[in-house]
Amino acid sequence: MVYRLSSIVYNIPMLKKILIVDDEPQIVEICRDYLKAAGYDALTAKDGAQALQLARREKPDLIVLDLMLPEMDGLDVTRALRRESDVPIIMLTARVEETDKLIGLELGADDYITKPFSPRELVARVKVVLRRVGADSSAEVIRVGDVFLNRAHYQVQIKTRTVTLTPTEFEILAALMSQPGRIFSRSQLLNAAHGVAFESYERAIDSHIRNLRRKLEPDDLIVTVHGVGYKFED
Repeated sequence: MVYRLSSIVYNIPMLKKILIVDDEPQIVEICRDYLKAAGYDALTAKDGAQALQLARREKPDLIVLDLMLPEMDGLDVTRALRRESDVPIIMLTARVEETDKLIGLELGADDYITKPFSPRELVARVKVVLRRVGADSSAEVIRVGDVFLNRAHYQVQIKTRTVTLTPTEFEILAALMSQPGRIFSRSQLLNAAHGVAFESYERAIDSHIRNLRRKLEPDDLIVTVHGVGYKFED
């Protein structure tokens, strides 16, 4: 945003816009207050339909999305969003919803937080995911065979076909492609994607790998080394 006063031009940075979706008013209020205190512009929605409407109109930089929503649940919202957007999504889940967590990740969510959670943890996770989206690297372009990864433009191509990835998928692929043939453990891949490996989250890396294989086509570019981890075929 640019304001002109006399002959001086002031560049005012736009705040990152976070959409919080939850049907529990207390959770929404706490999340909104902590995110605003951290310097974000926080929007709120109480159900899936309202979330989609706001996401399409406001174009948020990240969405914090509860799975248990009335009428249209968080998984359906994620499906709808992923058909039209790669906006980062952090899911809020109850502890008993292990299967739903994995389904959400397979649909394209980037991270999840289990309820009850600390609002400070939420702010930290938001910062990490947004940092991945805007991450820079000295190796801006990586090429392995027919696969090109461009960090500067956040793009992946196989020959002439552009592949759309979520931020987490992009960082996992970048880590694998940075050292073709090297075996990465789940913990190492999560560390590359999140900046820190979450022990309870390690098995979820399998969901992201499945997504990458489906999107890359052929799906044998990422090889499973049983009992160890994954590698990108050189």
